[in-house]
Amino acid sequence: MTLAPQQPARRDDQEDTTPPRTDCVADFAGGLTFEIADRGETGPAHLVLFLRDSDQRVRLPLTPAGDGRLRAALPSSVAVPEGRWDAYLQVADGEPRRLSPGVNDLRSLVDRAPTATADRIAVRIPYGTKHGNLTLRSWERSPHAEAGELHIGDGELEVTVKAYGTEPTPDAYAELTDREESAPAVRADVTPDDRGGLRFTVAYGDLRPGTWDLWLFPQGENGPRVRIARLLDDIVEKHPVFVYPRTRVDTGHGPVEAEPRYTVDNDLSVTVTAVS
Repeated sequence: MTLAPQQPARRDDQEDTTPPRTDCVADFAGGLTFEIADRGETGPAHLVLFLRDSDQRVRLPLTPAGDGRLRAALPSSVAVPEGRWDAYLQVADGEPRRLSPGVNDLRSLVDRAPTATADRIAVRIPYGTKHGNLTLRSWERSPHAEAGELHIGDGELEVTVKAYGTEPTPDAYAELTDREESAPAVRADVTPDDRGGLRFTVAYGDLRPGTWDLWLFPQGENGPRVRIARLLDDIVEKHPVFVYPRTRVDTGHGPVEAEPRYTVDNDLSVTVTAVS
């Protein structure tokens, strides 16, 4: 990875203002292959990824792939820090041009289940922005706690989670922290489930109004603190897709409504709102 002097601006005076369409194929390990049409331009071509609000970039050489196509590979071993990476085409020393999304083949990401011993989870999902541009959403976590099924009960939430890159011990527990740090953390005991993961229950009555983030301590207090998130699928933004019902609960702080939800980073949280 190298540093870019600045993220390029869009140009309106190019001869061909149509952004090149880019097809993407994801592999099971977290790598991506990009293909675009060869427009017959001369000079070395690169697909360049720029991290938003940063001076970081990743340059991937484009090579002939036959049938008038150029191909670039982004292996899972290449570090792509978490964030949104905008995709550009650069030919020789020319101005980088924005790429548009083509066909995304993300079938290998559906129900993806890396080995539990994987010391690093890399997730890269290409998508089209509202402006019709190609962007890559990346996550890199080590270790990682993958949220599984959520079950809404009578005043409680049951969460299943799978740990990667760390071996849970009998001291494992889950914890909910108030994002505003105005209330003490709430601990939840975990138990093994029948799928090799862990399970715990969140009692809504223990939570004051606010936003509560969910964490896993797979090895107890002396081990890593891991944010619980749902990353291992082909959905860029979970919140519009995974919608859970609000539950009304009477607590010592008055009646509240609690709702599990995923953040913009696909981390799992619970929002608690006071009601009259």
